[in-house]
Amino acid sequence: MAPPVSTGRGDAPNLSAAAPVEGAMRRSKARYRILGLLAVGTMINYLDRTVLGIAAPQLTRELGINAALMGLVFSVFSWSYVVAQIPGGVFLDRFGSKFTYWLSMTLWSMCTLAQGFISGVGALFACRLGLGAAESPCFPANSRVVATWFPQSERAFATGTYTVGEYIGLAFFSPFLFALMGAYGWRSLFYVVGGVGIVFGLVWWLLYREPHEHPAANRAELDYIEAGGGLARHERKADRQAAAGQPKKQGFDWRMAGKLVRRRQLAGICLGQFAGNSTLVFFLTWFPTYLATERHMGWLKIGFFAIMPFIAASIGVMSGGTFSDWMLRRGISANVARKLPIIAGLLLASTIILANFVESNVAVIAILSVAFFAQGMAALGWTLVSDIAPAGMLGLTGGIFNLAGIITPLVVGLIVGATGSFVWALVFIGVIALTGAASYIFIVGDIKRIEL
Repeated sequence: MAPPVSTGRGDAPNLSAAAPVEGAMRRSKARYRILGLLAVGTMINYLDRTVLGIAAPQLTRELGINAALMGLVFSVFSWSYVVAQIPGGVFLDRFGSKFTYWLSMTLWSMCTLAQGFISGVGALFACRLGLGAAESPCFPANSRVVATWFPQSERAFATGTYTVGEYIGLAFFSPFLFALMGAYGWRSLFYVVGGVGIVFGLVWWLLYREPHEHPAANRAELDYIEAGGGLARHERKADRQAAAGQPKKQGFDWRMAGKLVRRRQLAGICLGQFAGNSTLVFFLTWFPTYLATERHMGWLKIGFFAIMPFIAASIGVMSGGTFSDWMLRRGISANVARKLPIIAGLLLASTIILANFVESNVAVIAILSVAFFAQGMAALGWTLVSDIAPAGMLGLTGGIFNLAGIITPLVVGLIVGATGSFVWALVFIGVIALTGAASYIFIVGDIKRIEL
């Protein structure tokens, strides 16, 4: 008898049905290979979007860019990223994960490579706009792949695993990148990181498969995914069409975007995601400049100290995802299991303000590490997208969900430009984190699939 499958009408999947049956075929583990691809792709994604933060102290001197203008340069990435989110999500729903991810990675890596050749602010703006537009389908695609390949009981773990790529890459490659910049200049960073992304795009194209097409996925694993609410069965026909170059036949109506935005669940999660991203964006853009100008550290010391918060964030991501899935498997409601790590993370992230009151560099790094660890816990927001997205609209929902990132780098740049200090910038980030926690507590409501 076939295992039960989630109806996609808002009911929770039967997690107990996903348990292995004694004497049945042993499940393969192809989904973990796919997860490895996502983790590497996400690591490259964040290296591409944040390598400008590492280059910023040298680049600003060479191009004559002040703090306020640099905040605008950091922000411009998110302009096109946000504008392209919904079209990118629609493109993903139409052409599938494999083609969309490959095209996105290739284009964004070319934009990164091009930044190594710029000679003025205008060209830098153009490259950052192209980078944002090209990266826009990436996280909706990540969420779609997780929802396709993993049962609900493993999605927080899967989301945490690929999300940790954001931090691991920056943690362990930061010393190398700072040393590379010290030896060969800031342009070398863009050549290396952009070239790596183009090569990995080819690796993705060669290795990624949908569940029903993967040679290493046996029937037991496919049944396990489907019984736990995965979309393997639902997506088969559509993804075969996409693989054959045929567009999916599901139409799109822009009114759907308006309906989704008006849903309390999505609006609350968007506000919470913006709050979590505010801490993240600070570390991905202004953190090296903060260490260089506010704390007067040299390149080698910055490279060493930059490791600590990113390692802490990596631990936070894995801790939050593992704890969330552990609660869900033990019968705790999705409301508690999904929201508790995020709320706790946002509350703890607000302690970044304490960095203003200590003199020791070691103490500052310790405080920032705690705050970034907490932000990592709050990075489970993408798991909620998999849980609440209407059937067949995962890409669109993920696109709307990620409307964040424009304000924070711009506000930080304006504050630093006006005051010559990061004190009020850290206060701004801490207050936003508290606002996000309140959003999850009072606005989001029940975690269940949206019906339109």
